[in-house]
Amino acid sequence: MKEVFLEGLLLQASLIFALGPQNLFVLESGLRRHHHLTVSFVCFICDLTLIMLGVAGAATFFNHYPQIKIFFGVVGVGFLLLYGFGKITTPEESFVFGSSKAPGSLKSVILKSITFSVINPHAYLDGIVLIGGYSAKYSEMYLRLTLGMGAATFSLIWFLLLSLGASVMMPFFQSPKRMRIMMGSAGLILLFLSAKLTLDVYGWLLETYPETASVLHFGPR
Repeated sequence: MKEVFLEGLLLQASLIFALGPQNLFVLESGLRRHHHLTVSFVCFICDLTLIMLGVAGAATFFNHYPQIKIFFGVVGVGFLLLYGFGKITTPEESFVFGSSKAPGSLKSVILKSITFSVINPHAYLDGIVLIGGYSAKYSEMYLRLTLGMGAATFSLIWFLLLSLGASVMMPFFQSPKRMRIMMGSAGLILLFLSAKLTLDVYGWLLETYPETASVLHFGPR
């Protein structure tokens, strides 16, 4: 069982390192030191839920109903666009730590954490489809669950490292100009991810509805 747990740990490590919306949000929360441990824990719970659904066999459901994946993809593109533009256009003075601007409530932080964890289709593609599909090689359910717990454990370790590591770096980002650069860069990354996700959604659309290729004039007529 120990080997299966470590296998899940390494599998999640290979998937989570990409700088996606969820990681950016955890990093920003750590820099602001505003409910950053709560953000890490909520993101972990979301990852744990998706992974456990995957190892329990939910990947089969999504393969049978690809329309659900397309729906979440479209919603994810819109969310990333809005949040990305928001980062780029936020006034510089709002980045000052300890300013008079009231921080978000605990409830809003939790809702944002959940949103960033599940609104992007790649979150459940990793947790449900990839990890869940990988776990299918084990016929015994307890081994699948062990692999899932290994993967979820790495999520917790990673989010805590991002959050606490960002807190250590916070003095460097006391300057509003440095924060302007960081948040602008994060906004550009989110816009890039939205463009990439748009291409993914287009691919899923063609896989599910091949006839749309001729309608959109991107394929043979």
